[in-house]
Amino acid sequence: MRSRRQIHLGAVPYGTGGPGTHTLWLDPEIPGDASVNIDWFTDVARLAERGLFDLVFIVDSQFITPYSPPHYLNRLEPLTLLSALAVQTRRIGLVGTATTSFNSPFNLTRRLGSLDLISRGRAGWNVVTTGDAGTARNYGLDEHYDYDTRYGRAQEFVELARALWDSYEDDAFVRDRATGRFLDRAKQHRLDHDGAFFRVQGPLNLVRSPQGHPVIFQAGDSDQGRDLGASVGEGIFTHAADIPAGQAFYNDIKGRTAQRFGRDPDHLLILPGVKIVVGDTDADAREIEAANHAADHTFTAALEEFGRPFGWHDFTGYDLDAPFPVEALVHGERSFYTQAKAITERAQRNGWTLRQAVEATRERRKSEFVGSPETVADKLIEWWQARACDGFNIAVDHPANFRRVVEEVVPILQERGVFRTEYTAQTLRGHLGLPVPPNRYSAAV
Repeated sequence: MRSRRQIHLGAVPYGTGGPGTHTLWLDPEIPGDASVNIDWFTDVARLAERGLFDLVFIVDSQFITPYSPPHYLNRLEPLTLLSALAVQTRRIGLVGTATTSFNSPFNLTRRLGSLDLISRGRAGWNVVTTGDAGTARNYGLDEHYDYDTRYGRAQEFVELARALWDSYEDDAFVRDRATGRFLDRAKQHRLDHDGAFFRVQGPLNLVRSPQGHPVIFQAGDSDQGRDLGASVGEGIFTHAADIPAGQAFYNDIKGRTAQRFGRDPDHLLILPGVKIVVGDTDADAREIEAANHAADHTFTAALEEFGRPFGWHDFTGYDLDAPFPVEALVHGERSFYTQAKAITERAQRNGWTLRQAVEATRERRKSEFVGSPETVADKLIEWWQARACDGFNIAVDHPANFRRVVEEVVPILQERGVFRTEYTAQTLRGHLGLPVPPNRYSAAV
């Protein structure tokens, strides 16, 4: 358990470039195959560990088009990647994205539990319901599940996973050579789960790790997504434009956690994703930010990527100067609907053409986390002190920039007393100040 509040930091590597950073791979420090290069990921993880980060966070999706960002076109499966990183690092947490829509609960629970054991208690699971609707066709379905089904499956899936992770009580394996007794069979528990979406007999053929269960992260922003995060999440990956927006999200999620689900809100951490640019001076950093934006946000790239919230609907054949095609929203109903609806409503409200709507996605919204090391550190602390977040998931983009975050920003946070100066825990739960969940069968005795 945490003794005093501290900032938490995660590193989110995007390899050759994720959404909005299609030209990141042109950086000469980034291998052209970075997104499938284990040495590159190892270097990033070790650098983050040198900076005493809480975790490395691997995002994922399983549907691509020719318009997908470079990192999405060719990247390693998260749990396989994190298992490799587990033996190349010692303390940093390892969080991977895996969908509840297109996985078998027993199989995924076993894989996550294996990562947790391989890493000696450093695993985390970013629970997603899959926003890229085209993924369904990669799994033999004609269309993606509707929202209620997606989130119903997710809720049951996580509860089922936690029950399976408790299949063995912590002292079930006697391993007494003198008596020849390997297992105390009374401490192995069959589940016999028969729910709305899944039937699983169990038990899981895997013991619990030193942290009990992998830490559960969640990233949905719809009402159903927020309820899922508040009910089962221990970390929330989100985005906020400014402190008031961050505070509103923070208060909503923490309020739901306590009031709707009776959980301790301190056992759920809000970690928005941020892009940091460090320069010698504030002006220098702003110039770097502007140059990066100009390189990445061409109109052609923006138009090609525009369809992702709409189920990767192809907008390239539309008349760019005709009124925004509001009928396209139907394509987003089983995709990133919250985002697609917001784009459509904004276009309608402003009377935009498609060209104007796409141009709006190219607008340079200046990040608050751009400046000298002191300026960036001040802003991180300001957000954290204002309870707009509990920490940050920092995008790993240009290698030189991320090194400056580790080598120049982190020491200032340490000097200010808001970030650790050494790892004091062995597990991800320990880093985050989260309790080890008691085994449900041991606790029932």
